[in-house]
Amino acid sequence: CVFFMFHTAQAAEGDIYIVEVADAISPGTAEFIQNSSARAEAEQAACIIIELDTPGGLAESMRLIIQDILGSKVPVVVYVSPSGARAASAGVMITMAADIAAMAPGTNIGAAHPVGAGGKDISGKMSEKVINDMVAHAKSVAEQRGRNKEWVEQAIRESVSVTETEALKENIIDLVAKDTD
Repeated sequence: CVFFMFHTAQAAEGDIYIVEVADAISPGTAEFIQNSSARAEAEQAACIIIELDTPGGLAESMRLIIQDILGSKVPVVVYVSPSGARAASAGVMITMAADIAAMAPGTNIGAAHPVGAGGKDISGKMSEKVINDMVAHAKSVAEQRGRNKEWVEQAIRESVSVTETEALKENIIDLVAKDTD
């Protein structure tokens, strides 16, 4: 089930664009976020909030989304929500790329070890290559945003996950918020 939704909320200084993503990260997700971001920039939005609930997804789609977030002229908030949601695998790096990373109570982030198609293990030198590339990318993003690069490496190499409370304490996210207000 793919769920993408786009709507706006009024803020004191301009519209806030809310982009809901509740599915695996795919080329369609990347295109949806890129289009939403371009629209927000064209309409001079105050910010974009990506409400994220994902089990992960494709690395190339994740990279396109990260490039879009890092290059956005409009501030981007990634908000892992609603309660019970997760930012797993590719969702980890998307969250860490945000200008502001937030999580709702009762959410989690982590388990970013790369897998092959259908969730199969990648073996041998290819596994090493993929993991090392992903670690370098994630650490670079975490460093750029002032977030915990040691933890993101553990999330990739060791599939660690944390709750929203632990994520805040470990400098993985900026805040825990019960809602978008």
